[in-house]
Amino acid sequence: MDLSNLTLITLAWELYKEGVPKSRIAVRLHKSRETVHLWLKGIEEVGLLPFLERYQQAKRGPRTARQVDPLVKRWVWELREREAECCGQKIAYFLEREHNMHLSVPKIYEILREKYVLRSKWKKNRSRGPVPQATAPRQVVQMDSILFGDLYAFTGIDIYTREADILVAPALTATNGCAFLEQAMARRFGGHVALIQTDGGSEFKEAFLVRVPAYCDRHRVARPYKKNEQAYVESFNRTVRKECLGWMRYTTADLPTCQAAVETFLERYHYHRPHLGLGLRTPLMKGA
Repeated sequence: MDLSNLTLITLAWELYKEGVPKSRIAVRLHKSRETVHLWLKGIEEVGLLPFLERYQQAKRGPRTARQVDPLVKRWVWELREREAECCGQKIAYFLEREHNMHLSVPKIYEILREKYVLRSKWKKNRSRGPVPQATAPRQVVQMDSILFGDLYAFTGIDIYTREADILVAPALTATNGCAFLEQAMARRFGGHVALIQTDGGSEFKEAFLVRVPAYCDRHRVARPYKKNEQAYVESFNRTVRKECLGWMRYTTADLPTCQAAVETFLERYHYHRPHLGLGLRTPLMKGA
């Protein structure tokens, strides 16, 4: 037969007075050790009967929401506006520093919602639709970049034919990303494709975003932390490291040498190196 919590609290106190460890009490009463600890701590502070009465009162109905002093609310709103719409963590910092007031971050956001419309930071990860597939050439091209110390390799691949291109650049900028886009589309991907997919890196923003509509019907940004959405270009990047530039760190003085090595690799990749995904044919083999 189940016992009421009031009875269990009384039993816990009697066992504790007899010297039974709290962990043993918790096992015998089928309660967590933390719960038993809170019971016993409360009894030690106010006594058994007052604690039982307070416990019973607390269980009789819904608790009234704790009210925040209107002055504190005003401080929160003023800090929000003064600190350029800063986050709740920073507001908590300034409250502690300037007013010696501790307020939890969730409570701060609750106060902010009374006056402001807050936009969730996760909404920037907008719906992107299913991962694009290709059934013919020039339908989907994936682009990415690889770090090689002071140099960066911009890479792109047609996921159907496995044709690829590389540009080695001295900086990871949108300007260099745009230069790679123009090079790859002109000499490798026929000038226009149905879809170009990149990650959300800075090299694929600003100048790149201005130019990319001229080369595709749609530009898709892969979801963050979803490497499988860029599987083809990630696999190609691994091949570039393994068979061409390795895992070394290069300086800007090595740029001409690296670009020459890349061009030699691309020639071999397209005309000599068999590809398992193409039935051991090369991307540009006649009849492929």
